[in-house]
Order: sequence, then C-alpha cells, then structure tokens
Amino acid sequence: MLPTDSTARARHDWANGFRFPPAVLRFAAASLAGAVLVAALSAGLFDAALVHVAVTTILFLAAALFAATRMARDYPHAALGLANVVTLARLGLTAALVSQILSGEATPWLVFALAVAALCLDGMDGWLARWQRLTSRFGAMFDMEVDAALGLVLALNALAAGTVGPAVLLLALPRYAFAATGRILPWMARPLPERRGRKLVCVLQIAALIALQLPLLGDMQAALIVTATALALAWSFGRDILWLWRNRP
Repeated sequence: MLPTDSTARARHDWANGFRFPPAVLRFAAASLAGAVLVAALSAGLFDAALVHVAVTTILFLAAALFAATRMARDYPHAALGLANVVTLARLGLTAALVSQILSGEATPWLVFALAVAALCLDGMDGWLARWQRLTSRFGAMFDMEVDAALGLVLALNALAAGTVGPAVLLLALPRYAFAATGRILPWMARPLPERRGRKLVCVLQIAALIALQLPLLGDMQAALIVTATALALAWSFGRDILWLWRNRP
C-alpha cells in the first residue's frame, strides 16, 4: 500500500526536524576544539589532576551542548559568526578556571590573567556580531549566560581562596535568582529594554570579581569592593524588576 500524501509529508517533516543547521554543526566542531583547549589550560596552567581536567572538560561540553540546542532554535543565520566563536572561547576560559577551584592550588595571578582575557573578549563579541550583521537572540543569550557563569566561578574562587567571605556570592547569584523567579512569575520572564546602565553594571561586576582574585587586597578593600558592587547590582536589578512590574500584563 502506497503512503498517502499526509504520511509522506509527516515523514518529510520528521526527517527535516533532525537536520542540524550548518551554523550548529560548525558550533559543535568549534566546541570539540574548545574542549581540547580547556583540557590543555587546566592541565598545563593549573597542573590539575586528571580527574579535575575531566570534570572541567565535561562541564564545558555540557554547557556547549545546551548552547547548541538554543542555537538550533533561536539563531537564524547560516554562518556561525566570529562573535559566537569569541563567546565560546570565553566559555572555555571560564571552564578552565573551574579546575583552579577543584584543585585547591592557589594561583591567583593565573586566575587574574585568564579572567582579564575573558573580560577583554567580552568587549568584542557584540561588536563582531554587529559588524558581520549576525546579531541574534541566541547571541545575546549566550553572551549573558557566559557572563553569569564567569561571575559565579570567580566568586567561588575568591571564596575558596579566602580572599573574601561568603558575601562575595551576592555578586554572582542575582542573575540566577532573577532567572529562577521568572520561572515562577511569568511577568518576570518578559524581555527587557536595552539599557546602557545594565551593561555598565555587568562590566563593573566582572571587574570587581577579577580584582578580588588579587592577593594584594586587604580585608577592608575587599569589603568595600563587595559592598559597592552589591549596591550597583541591587540598583540595576531593582530597576528592571520595577519596569517589569509596571508593564506586567
């Protein structure tokens, strides 16, 4: 019995649903190359044990896989774009820093150098996306999530190193608390308008967390950095929450 037109169409749609866009395939290839870089940085710079290198690399690949699934849904371009490669490199540097936390070896200047490199790259990906005309919802999301991950890793490293107390987590957790609240309150998950102040506070957050990696800071200096940055984050998130409340459906 020959298949009906509807059956043939369903089979065609099913097959197309499992065809990965070219950009996603290129992203997957770049992720595999990034995994090699993460392993090399973890083993070479931080002299991490094999198990720590494996954990760090798996974390990177898991994050890259999650990003690839979002890319397949929210990235409309065929070209991968340099911006996504740069953001993926920032994810790799962030993952490599995890091996420092796992190993427990104090190498603050290496952490500082890698974090500065990640911050410098953060200024490139948005510009590259606009220059290549490859801006997308995925690119903005990917950039934001890597920023959040870098902040969390730096905060945990500063805490593990004893540079500052648990209060440093106030600089890393607001983004995740905001996203978790959006799961419960739908009006909190709506898109926000572009604001320069939000971007400046994000840069200040990462810069402050990078500064807290330095062993040169005294307790008073570290406390002042944490307090000032926490106040800036409270202002930024508070303003966004107020805007969402006023514009809720």
